[in-house]
Amino acid sequence: MKMSSSFAFLLVVGALAWAQNPLPGGHGRFGAGPRFLGAEAGVPRHVVKGAPFSGDWIAESTETLADGNRIRQTSTAHMVRDSEGRTRREESLAGLGALAAGGGAQQVVFIHDPVAGASYALDPAHKTATKSAWTAPGARSSAVIEERKEVRAGGANQSVKTEALGAATIEGLQAQGTRTTVTIAAGAIGNEAPIQVVTERWYSADLQMAVLTRRSDPRSGETVTRLTNVSRSEPSPALFQVPSDFKVTEHTAPHFRTPAGAARQ
Repeated sequence: MKMSSSFAFLLVVGALAWAQNPLPGGHGRFGAGPRFLGAEAGVPRHVVKGAPFSGDWIAESTETLADGNRIRQTSTAHMVRDSEGRTRREESLAGLGALAAGGGAQQVVFIHDPVAGASYALDPAHKTATKSAWTAPGARSSAVIEERKEVRAGGANQSVKTEALGAATIEGLQAQGTRTTVTIAAGAIGNEAPIQVVTERWYSADLQMAVLTRRSDPRSGETVTRLTNVSRSEPSPALFQVPSDFKVTEHTAPHFRTPAGAARQ
């Protein structure tokens, strides 16, 4: 059974809402939501002004199965940010972990405009857009998010070690590197031996974001996310506007009612 294009795009809108409020727990291919190109490459964690850029995010994941077989996946997305902190992200439904109608690589566009207080999910193929209210997420880095996941998983039976890697030039940008090693003690989650999760992160103070992240987890493999083809030019304002010939609809987050007779917390 093929998925209709409208239903497939609703999944993307759901992915947009999930990205703004990610669910706790889950990682790798079995996470709690669609797989984005890393936390830093997705919806902005905070508004960054005065640091315009454009570039391509590339995420490469490698997972080794028990029989030695390997699963390699590569996803790309184009991202633009202006001096006012507006962002535009272009990618395919496949890159979001959603199924495109008819198996094609349908393109989607996400625009986040903190100035106007709105976010948009655009479907260029059908010239439609879904508008939702923009809310400022908490300013948390990808490394912090992953560390908190491990803390929840291992509790007190784990240790965290962070070390500085010094400075390096990545895509013409000066970046500072850190390596965080989370060791989950044997038996903490049913594991016979300790598990080490290593995250290497290179942060650009100029762009106020990580430009290279490498995460290795024996449970899900290795994922490398990097920013390439970086340009520091101010982008055109038109990139952050919905084209005039698009049909725009409002998206309202669903409200869940407590069932009758249920205990209130």
